[in-house]
Amino acid sequence: MKKIFILFVAFTSIAASGCKKYLDVKPKGYTIPSTFDDYQKLLNNQSLAGLSSPYANFLTDNLRAGEVNDPNRATEYPIMGLELRNLYEFKGGAVFDQAAADPFWETAYAHIYVYNSVINNIEKVPDGTDASRKQLKAEAQIGRAFEYLTLVNGYSAHYSPTTAGTDLGVPIILTEDINAPYTRHTVAEVYTQVKKDLDEALPNLSATVPNIFHPSKSVGFAFLSKMYLYMGNYAEALKNVKEALKINSALIDYSLYTTKNGTTFGRVCTKANALVTFPDGYKSVESIWARVPGSASLSSLDAKLYASDNLIATYRVNLPVGATDQRLALFFCDGQSNFGSAPVLFPGRFLWAPYIQPNLGFSTPELYLIAAECEARIGDRNIAVGYLNTLRKSRIINNIDLSAATNDIALALTLDERRREMPYLGITRLIDLKRLNIDSRFAKTVMHQVGAQSYSLPPNDNRYILPVPPKVLDFNPTIPQYQR
Repeated sequence: MKKIFILFVAFTSIAASGCKKYLDVKPKGYTIPSTFDDYQKLLNNQSLAGLSSPYANFLTDNLRAGEVNDPNRATEYPIMGLELRNLYEFKGGAVFDQAAADPFWETAYAHIYVYNSVINNIEKVPDGTDASRKQLKAEAQIGRAFEYLTLVNGYSAHYSPTTAGTDLGVPIILTEDINAPYTRHTVAEVYTQVKKDLDEALPNLSATVPNIFHPSKSVGFAFLSKMYLYMGNYAEALKNVKEALKINSALIDYSLYTTKNGTTFGRVCTKANALVTFPDGYKSVESIWARVPGSASLSSLDAKLYASDNLIATYRVNLPVGATDQRLALFFCDGQSNFGSAPVLFPGRFLWAPYIQPNLGFSTPELYLIAAECEARIGDRNIAVGYLNTLRKSRIINNIDLSAATNDIALALTLDERRREMPYLGITRLIDLKRLNIDSRFAKTVMHQVGAQSYSLPPNDNRYILPVPPKVLDFNPTIPQYQR
């Protein structure tokens, strides 16, 4: 299995860069995939489940950087990587320096290369049943669509029906041929490809899968609901999210958990037994399809950033007297951390430190929030708030149900809840800022500060858009760019 995988990934950076070198060299000592089992092993490789995009959170309004000589060494601002400081200060131009790898871009296209290999060849193998070959292809199509939806929302302007046909998207590579042209497609073209993959995959996905890393039919519905939400097609998003919730609507009861001192991973545990820790994403009943932080140093945000005062304030909005929002109590350290033998003090600040492995794929809390937002926008405000109350009962001790007199109020409640539930989940907050900035009711200027120095990012600024990495531009200098 490893040799097969290495063969494909070894050429990925060449394919992504457009480099023509080494094309006539046939690798020796590797197995060229030719059977159903070979392609199944490609999709089973655990590296495909790893994502490395959370660093984009340093553009958002959810975080607050450390200071010079910060008591928490990991958040000390001067020692943060250059790319994180570039993002936090809203620098124009490139984020990464000329020689650095962008783990978001490079990981995504490495995965796409493998998915293409399966999609384009699995139906040609002599073994396996017709149904099993179609299912394997469908799983690869889900994986490819996921990478493209994430890429286009990181490196492009947000989807708008009036401009998507001309806005710069990302390169669409649909072949494993490393001679394939590497050009930048429009946002509309990328969404069309994502939709095509999802529509073709859904009928061939199984209702049951061997593990949470394989996409089931519920993932198809969840994925469509998210895509349509980002497109502003709330009717289709609502239709699909309801189908997904019929299959899995489970939530974890956060009231059962507390924290313990002296440890990092495993610090969130049950009140009944400190040895029983909060489930990682791939073990959670809430997870529908698991994608986990990758191995790159930029893939984990544990103890690397403080929460902004603005984010912390949202946890206190609509919180009943005597109630505790467990998302704040469990996943942040209030004023001090106790990971080692002695506490580290940072008065007045909340450090993001869940030390759990989150699910960056699809989970039920996001489904409740999509359903609530769509109902608030085009449907019944009471049904919208009902979805919120179901979620909040599993998150807040001594909660009291919310109510909304208008759809606009229900929508505002939903957007606040969405921010509380997923403050640093992949690039979710960045996408939400970009899509909400299009609506003047929700547009906001993001403010960052280090010491006495302030930085601002106004709504719809091109600096919300991640630039194509310099290493890619070295090989593809004619690719058009956003001016940021």
